[in-house]
Amino acid sequence: MHLPRFVLLKLPSKSTNKYIFYGVLIGLALSLTTSSVLEYFQQRKRKRAELTFEPRPIELRSDEVVDGVTGLIGNTPLVRIKSLSDALGVEILGKAEFMNPGGSVKDRVALRMIEDAEERGLLHPNTGSRIFEGTVGSTGISIATIARAKGYEATIIMPDDVAEEKVKALLALGAQVERVRPASIVDKKQFVNLARERAKNFGSDPADPAHPTHAHRGHLIPTASSSVVVTTTADDALADNALMSPKEEREFAMKPRGFFADQFENRSNYYAHYDGTGPEIWRQTSGWIDAFVSGAGTGGTLAGTGQYLKSKKKDLFVALADPEGSGLYNKVKYGVMFDRKEAEGTKRRHQVDTVVEGIGINRLTHNFELALPIIDDAFRVTDAEAVAMSRYLVQHDGLFLGSSSACNLVTCIKLAKKMGWQNGERIVTILCDSGTRHYSKFWNDDYLTKANIPVDVGIIDRLLAEPSST
Repeated sequence: MHLPRFVLLKLPSKSTNKYIFYGVLIGLALSLTTSSVLEYFQQRKRKRAELTFEPRPIELRSDEVVDGVTGLIGNTPLVRIKSLSDALGVEILGKAEFMNPGGSVKDRVALRMIEDAEERGLLHPNTGSRIFEGTVGSTGISIATIARAKGYEATIIMPDDVAEEKVKALLALGAQVERVRPASIVDKKQFVNLARERAKNFGSDPADPAHPTHAHRGHLIPTASSSVVVTTTADDALADNALMSPKEEREFAMKPRGFFADQFENRSNYYAHYDGTGPEIWRQTSGWIDAFVSGAGTGGTLAGTGQYLKSKKKDLFVALADPEGSGLYNKVKYGVMFDRKEAEGTKRRHQVDTVVEGIGINRLTHNFELALPIIDDAFRVTDAEAVAMSRYLVQHDGLFLGSSSACNLVTCIKLAKKMGWQNGERIVTILCDSGTRHYSKFWNDDYLTKANIPVDVGIIDRLLAEPSST
């Protein structure tokens, strides 16, 4: 009987086996040694970077006293999102902007716009002047908060479909609130356009209680920006461009003024983040940051923070988080400002068709244009994903966040998966506001059911379980 030839194969000798064993052992040793050496040099690099940073001002001391509400703005903590970080193998860090006194990242913008106007002599506190703004809520609350602290009145024009608790907060802060039907920016009755018009007419309409006097007529004051509108009630102050005496100048400055802040186009929005949020993140991370993620409404946060961080680290990855119905995703990806949900007859609401408030827009603002050169990628986030993330964070981290914060964190997952990151890379994002401003819509399961938006926390579990793209 003959055995098959493969049965008669000759096994390696004992000496050959010994060499194979030694070869495998040496290979493993070299592999481990290489990994250890790389890790050693990475740690040395991080320690050297940390030594170049001055002590961080975000560390509060027991003897530190700030001057009023405005002193509480900024220097917010950077918090590690434990559940997402552990699941992904990367570090997801959130800038806790909901800890600002006005409850959102917009405190920075409101303060900078008002202080810049004061520095340019356009606004003077405690003169009966009024600040006008068109907003979906958060910027209005921030302006109302700071206006009260600095001696101004506030008039906020907003769509009538925003969360009711934002309106209540504005009224509690003493702001005059005007709610209008959502409309396109080309419509004269759109909320931003109306705010601009109200500022232009400040002091001109005796029937308007926002105006301080019935005896004066409003005059436009020239400004460096075509978007910012300032009017004064000073009688014929600018009629003949005559030179004023110092006394007349003081009297002119003390007359009530109307100021349209225009967060969408006002460059102070950008600088609030370029000079504030960006440097804070750089110090808090000691320069160890691989990516920055943010949504965009006005575009100021993404542009200012992203531009600053990229100026410090050229290979930093900047990603846009964009909700359903917004055109910014397609603008970044394909150069076209359009979203298929904006097609005629398909929209649930008039502005941006999403339950997410505060980010997403269908026009190109000046501030967002500043972000376009530094955005590396954009990610679409569905309403269902944003809702799921908000519930997931409560269940796993005890974090009660708003819709735009949830949208940003979903994008962090998608970015990490797409990049194939799982070795401790750092992704920083903005936690814009808390869930307390979203009870009536985003955090209202009945509302979501009627809007056909599922509440399924499992969406996040499935996102986390998906294989990486690389």
